[in-house]
Amino acid sequence: MPSTTPVTVSPVVDDSTTAWMKLGNCRNYPPDVFFPSDGVGVDRARKICNADCPVKDQCLEYALSNRIEHGVWGGTSERERRRILKRRAHGG
Repeated sequence: MPSTTPVTVSPVVDDSTTAWMKLGNCRNYPPDVFFPSDGVGVDRARKICNADCPVKDQCLEYALSNRIEHGVWGGTSERERRRILKRRAHGG
């Protein structure tokens, strides 16, 4: 006979470096929207990010500081983030 003992699940504790994620416009969309395979998908994700997302800047900085290579973060594509990092490395 299976046990009927209730299972207690501990609440997830927000990591202070990622707590902002639950406030992003992206929270209302499936993750695959932000990991598109084509330029049309990148444009769609950018529009979501650029529609007054309250954490857009934090999202971009998170992606840059963690060198996230895939997906749209803070309204930028992988290529755009590489360019930003390159400019920063050269003092620009």
